[in-house]
Amino acid sequence: MFCFPSPSLTVKFVNCGRGGLVRFECSNPFDFRIEADGVVYALRPLTLSTLPTVFTFQLDKHPKHTAKTPQELLQDKSLNIWFPSRQTDSSSIGQLKRMKRDWVIPPINVPENSRGEFPQDLVRIRSDNDKNRSLRYSVTGPGADQPPTGIFIIHPISGELSVMKPLDREHISNFHLRAHAVDLNGNQVESPIDIVINVIDMNDNRPEFIHQIWNGSVPEGSKPGTFVMTVTSVDKDDPKTANGMLRYKIGSQNPESPTSNMFTINNKTGDIITVAAGLDREKVPQYTLIIQATDMEGNPMYGLSNTATAVIRVTDINDNPPEFTAEMFFGEVPENRVNVIVANLTVTDKDQPNTLAWKAVYKITGGDPTGRFSVPTDPTTNEGLVTVVKPIDYEISRTYMLTVVAVNEVSLARGIHSPRQSTATVSIRVIDVNESPYFDPNPKLIKLEEGMLAESTLTTFTAQDPDRFMQQSIRYTRLSDPANWLRIDANTGRITTIAVLDRESPYVKDNMYSATFLASDNGAPPASGTGTLQISLLDINDNAPHVYPQETEMCKKPEPNGINITALDGDLNPNAGPFAFELANRPSDVRRNWTITRLSGDYAQLNLKIGFLESGIYEIPIIITDSGNLPMSNTSYLRVKVCQCDHNGDCTDQQHIIAAGLGTGAIIAILLCIIILLILVLLFVVWMKRRDKERQAKQLLIDPEDDVRDNILKYDEEGGGEEDQDYDLSQLQQPDTIEPDTIKPVGIRRMDERPLHPEPQYPIRSAAPHPGDIGDFINEGLKAADNDPTAPPYDSLLVFDYEGSGSTAGSLSSLNSSSSGGDQDYDYLNDWGPRFRKLADMYGGSDD
Repeated sequence: MFCFPSPSLTVKFVNCGRGGLVRFECSNPFDFRIEADGVVYALRPLTLSTLPTVFTFQLDKHPKHTAKTPQELLQDKSLNIWFPSRQTDSSSIGQLKRMKRDWVIPPINVPENSRGEFPQDLVRIRSDNDKNRSLRYSVTGPGADQPPTGIFIIHPISGELSVMKPLDREHISNFHLRAHAVDLNGNQVESPIDIVINVIDMNDNRPEFIHQIWNGSVPEGSKPGTFVMTVTSVDKDDPKTANGMLRYKIGSQNPESPTSNMFTINNKTGDIITVAAGLDREKVPQYTLIIQATDMEGNPMYGLSNTATAVIRVTDINDNPPEFTAEMFFGEVPENRVNVIVANLTVTDKDQPNTLAWKAVYKITGGDPTGRFSVPTDPTTNEGLVTVVKPIDYEISRTYMLTVVAVNEVSLARGIHSPRQSTATVSIRVIDVNESPYFDPNPKLIKLEEGMLAESTLTTFTAQDPDRFMQQSIRYTRLSDPANWLRIDANTGRITTIAVLDRESPYVKDNMYSATFLASDNGAPPASGTGTLQISLLDINDNAPHVYPQETEMCKKPEPNGINITALDGDLNPNAGPFAFELANRPSDVRRNWTITRLSGDYAQLNLKIGFLESGIYEIPIIITDSGNLPMSNTSYLRVKVCQCDHNGDCTDQQHIIAAGLGTGAIIAILLCIIILLILVLLFVVWMKRRDKERQAKQLLIDPEDDVRDNILKYDEEGGGEEDQDYDLSQLQQPDTIEPDTIKPVGIRRMDERPLHPEPQYPIRSAAPHPGDIGDFINEGLKAADNDPTAPPYDSLLVFDYEGSGSTAGSLSSLNSSSSGGDQDYDYLNDWGPRFRKLADMYGGSDD
């Protein structure tokens, strides 16, 4: 801190001597002079135009060398002193008036990773106001009161700024602090001043490669100077200093073939290039380089180093042509075989397998003028597969000598030529086999007139045996003859007829009939061939014409009364139309009732001579003659249905329907449908009856718990009396008071009655004098049941559907039993008939 004592113009340097020689310099030697003790003198009166003036001081330890030791706080620093402006009036000339001024602190450089004692003083901050009063100093900013806190502190009274711990430039390269001066009351006495602390870099970080292993490639045969790859290393130290300036070099090369210096590296950029020729993948497929990076511009004494590995793969080029493993290859193939591999051609290629420079392509350059062979490449083994692509005839050529050349899929590198070993000869022997006889021509076409009689010779259809060097015989057989018209001689191949040839046969299509014959030799194994004989049948007039249509309809009073007809002839022109139409002479009424008129060569019109004709079916004979060279005539019958017609001309009477009739097939179909319908109805009726019987049978199946036969029913609850129960008392009426429509109809039976016998006729009891005489009614029913021969043969309780017209007895609830069941005598049950004997035995018997 500089102090300006009044009234002199001397500036005294305070607290700067720390040992060593201090040299002071001034940028304006005409206005100021600095003594050796640091006192500054003004050489003349000062004005504002002369401000500011910069004073520079350096600490020297050697007379001829300016020391730049980082530990000295005043290393290479410039201190700017700003002098205050002052008023120069007449009363103050020659005197300097003290004015308040701002204070400036130059940047402070602090080396990182300092090992000195802490806290370590950096600079002392003083205000000239501390002479009059006590001041307190403080510092703010990152590193002081802001994160990271606690790095810098200031003594509040002396103003000494200190660092508390080693600094790391790679973490924080500089700090920006603000110094404050306040009095004891906290009032600011000076404006805050900025303090910049720069962390001086030290070489404390080794270079680090981005990748520990670098992969590159270079084609074999590359010329010197060919770029290979670039390696890169980084250093966390300041790149603007020697600490962060890296240099590269190649530490080692493996293998050292053909020389130990096949590659070089740019020491600044890390680019690796080739420096020697002779890269051969087949000899050395890969090089491994150890790359070293050193900082301090590569100084091996002071710099820090690190290494990485560069793997350089030598890529393949087509510098090795394929070479056959033998000069001559042999193979054999049966004749007439195709897609057969005859021989395998093997080659060697020193280039990298499964590349375009290794894959072979085979070409036939001689010995196959007709293109019967090809040589594709096996994709797995790279062999050439000599294959037959066209049939080979032993009778034409027994051996083949092929010249085959092997090349790669890509061209050879410049300056490389194919050697003699890239060409080979393939000898192929053809094996004779028994070939099938063949017909020539096939198919064979002949033209004949139809109607040729049986046993007529048509032609000779022979086959030839291609095996000229085998003595074999040929036999002929018929293979296909749809109409069964032909026969072939087994030895000569002569074809004769066994039936009349008919052009109108359904086996003839477009006047052409085809038959197939088989020729077989007696070779081992036998061989056979087929030939087709096509017979073009010429038409003759062998078919008489007939009328068309054969049936037609006509109204009783035709209006108009004409029927157009034509003729059909199986022959072709000129043996068909034009036709001549005329009516037959018999029966005589034909010409009397009908007339026929020719409309054209193929059509005629049939007309009625009379104005009315009875309903019915009339068959009219018509003579039709064709136009053949020998004309043929035929009498055809036209069936005319005459009927009553409506105003639209359609038949309406029943006779028309009868006349129309149905065919035999239609009638049979209708009858079958009717029979099936009747069977379905009968099955449905049977099923309905069977279901009714099953329903009735289910009604007779009573649950064993509900069956009252041979059981004693126990009633646990008697209810609250008749008045409390919802009973239908109308059922307890006497028979004579029942309404006629409520009487049970005949046929409704009890569930325990035998349904196969007629219902018994019980005597009708006369009306009792009292309507409630139910006991007499029950007794009469009992007697009738005991004497009923149709009653079931087992003991049971009878179910009575009717119990009388009413009851005069009181409520059963008011009856009290006068004796216990044990005192009652049940012997009287034996008198009640067979139905109560079981009860008599149970209750009336002895204790046994």
